[in-house]
Amino acid sequence: MLATQTTAALVQAQRDYFQTGQTRPYGFRRQQLQALATAIQGAQPEIKRALAADLGKSEFEAALTEISGALSEIKYTLKHLKGWMAPQRAATSIVQFPAQGEIWAEPLGVVLNISPWNYPFQLAMGPLIGAIAAGNCMILKPSELSPHTARVIADLIAQTFPPAYITVVEGDKTITQDLLKNRFDHIFFTGGTAIGRLIMAAAAPHLTPVTLELGGKSPCIVAPDAPLELTARRIAWGKFINAGQTCIAPDYVLVPPALKAPLLGQLRHWIREFYGENPADSPDYGRIISEHHWQRLRDLIDPAQVAMGGEGDDCQRYLAPTVLDGVGWDDPVMADEIFGPVLPILTYEGMDEAIAAINARPKPLALYLFSNDKELQNQVLSQTSSGGVCINDTIMHLGAPSMPFGGVGESGMGAYHGKFTFDTFSHRKSVLKRKFWLDLDLRYPPYKDKLKWLKWLS
Repeated sequence: MLATQTTAALVQAQRDYFQTGQTRPYGFRRQQLQALATAIQGAQPEIKRALAADLGKSEFEAALTEISGALSEIKYTLKHLKGWMAPQRAATSIVQFPAQGEIWAEPLGVVLNISPWNYPFQLAMGPLIGAIAAGNCMILKPSELSPHTARVIADLIAQTFPPAYITVVEGDKTITQDLLKNRFDHIFFTGGTAIGRLIMAAAAPHLTPVTLELGGKSPCIVAPDAPLELTARRIAWGKFINAGQTCIAPDYVLVPPALKAPLLGQLRHWIREFYGENPADSPDYGRIISEHHWQRLRDLIDPAQVAMGGEGDDCQRYLAPTVLDGVGWDDPVMADEIFGPVLPILTYEGMDEAIAAINARPKPLALYLFSNDKELQNQVLSQTSSGGVCINDTIMHLGAPSMPFGGVGESGMGAYHGKFTFDTFSHRKSVLKRKFWLDLDLRYPPYKDKLKWLKWLS
């Protein structure tokens, strides 16, 4: 375990390296991104084995949700990096004439990425890609709850970059606390709201800006016109991928009373189609990350409310895809984000009621609506607030690098993906370039009789 002095030495070494200016040129940034892509390509077997050991992820799910996302992000960033780095023209006023305005993207310096356990590879790489693209140094702290993946990440980074540029620090929360005693130029954290508050508090003495990618109870509204077969298929996929351990998984479903029974039937059908009669035997169904989280999820399940699933095996950390019926808003399962394969079904009488119930709770990271009714779509979009919205599907909005991903309120602050990650790790510096060939007396004392001209110019 590293001592505080050692974490301080790591930060100082990176600060010294950053001050050399080596991270700033376009060619350097491009070369490092290409090296990272090559390293990820070469380490795919090890990454997949680690994800299977930590979370029971299948090879396909590891490729789809972890590896391909990182490689696609690098490809997208390489395609656009030169344009992102170029100074952007900005309009100037007549008072500044003759002048040219520009906005420069300036690297922040030494940044910290504290990544989570649920998508331990992808959520470590995403911020790293943007930090490299923006010209920064980074210390990466992966979660100790996914130790196999953390070790693969540490080896991959150590074999690809010098530690004074990019390095990984492994360990438990004590190491994180040690790291947070140091001054960083930005802290990027993905995890729960309670820990997010602690990260923000630790950053405050240094006035360090933070990006907090948190979570919340993401609602899924099924409207009366929704085609139930496809709706249930997409809900079941989004909820039970990674055994429900997804920050934007549908946390609960709101459905009209008349549609509840047929929706439950369709969910039962698709869970069986995806994972078979016994999901414990499915190679495509994951496991809960730890005994603590397995027991936490078991405690949320009221046997009287189980419509399907509910079975579990603590030795394997297996919890079956579970759907709950007869759930009330005050039940324990509705108190906090579930973050597991448990899906409560609640009913609503009208869209106004559904919206009011959502708005009575903290703003979620995602909101899902299944409806082709444009008026209903606009009503939900205009009358609710969430980090993002996906209409007629789940999870899929996460994969668009041209759109920001982030929370609002208790579901987080700041955004990333694509250029938004580059911007997160950049300072937008205003630059005004004036000419010498004109210098009006108006702004210089004495000001007698000049006010009327200032008013005219304004």
